[in-house]
Amino acid sequence: MDLRELVSALNDFASLSLAESWDNVGLLVEPSPPHTVRTLFLTNDLTEEVMEEAMQKRADLILSYHPPIFAPLKRVTWKTWKERLVVRALEHRIGIYSPHTAYDAVPHGVNTWLAKGLGACTSVPLHPSTAPSYPAEGTHRVEFCADDTEHLDTVLSKIKDIQEISCLTTLPVRVEGEEQTRVSLNCSQKALLEVVALLSQNSLLYHKTEILLLQKPLLPHTGMGRLCTLSEPVSLSDIIERIKSHLKLPHIRLAVGMGKTLESPVTKAALCAGSGSSVLKGIEADLYLTGEMSHHDVLDAVANGISIILCEHSNTERGFLSELRNVLAIRLQNNINIIVSEKDRDPLQVA
Repeated sequence: MDLRELVSALNDFASLSLAESWDNVGLLVEPSPPHTVRTLFLTNDLTEEVMEEAMQKRADLILSYHPPIFAPLKRVTWKTWKERLVVRALEHRIGIYSPHTAYDAVPHGVNTWLAKGLGACTSVPLHPSTAPSYPAEGTHRVEFCADDTEHLDTVLSKIKDIQEISCLTTLPVRVEGEEQTRVSLNCSQKALLEVVALLSQNSLLYHKTEILLLQKPLLPHTGMGRLCTLSEPVSLSDIIERIKSHLKLPHIRLAVGMGKTLESPVTKAALCAGSGSSVLKGIEADLYLTGEMSHHDVLDAVANGISIILCEHSNTERGFLSELRNVLAIRLQNNINIIVSEKDRDPLQVA
């Protein structure tokens, strides 16, 4: 399968527009074309040990959930481990693709997989994603009324000369018993300044002007984190066992909320794969489930009676790769070999 065809299919599975603005997603390393992908190699983190495994298994493209290139590289040498990843990838004609927070946001992504560990529940995103574009052209809508037809024609002529104006319409209306013309237009932020400057030259028009900020529509079931409502209350101790079983972990870290016990019922759980402090902060729930949180955010949540389960960062993400392998195999019609890394693991262990 051609690399660019495969990348297009991966982008269709989870649009990169859903990723957080600070993230670095998509095709990060591309061998010179044409490049055929026969083996797709999945990993949560691309370490040097995992890169060696990918080379041994003759991978043509590595899908690394976490982007191995995040901070900009000023040079590509043998000096640092991340530079060496790029060198070895290019030497062995291996592409590197990272979806990261795009996979967090999609309805069939990492957070939805993590929520399965709670048992039967319904869930909604904690921070819903918006559509990548506005429902109409432009970021603002400007509306105003005028009763002087001759002067209005002059204003409209000047408005039409402004770049980035769209959906310009006029409509006869009756305002306080007088026949007037209502003008509506969409424009960009840049064009808005020119429109306002033009209208401000006529105080009557200017004082009848309304400016609306257009909002991108919310995408259903899509966004960061999940607020899960269990079908029936479950004790905290039972939730712990469910999570350990789902993530295949012998242990988790636990903070019991103030006034709560292991037998306290859990009805609502807020979760975020990876590092959840910023996503979970301020959310009302019985339980927070994530990989890691800052010490002070844990103290705040516990003081508010919220219990916390921490499983280490990548342990809340890695298990999704097996599900991803099966989904991609179907979407790609088994045209390529898909392998999940056996060397990839969380760097933290209990000693």
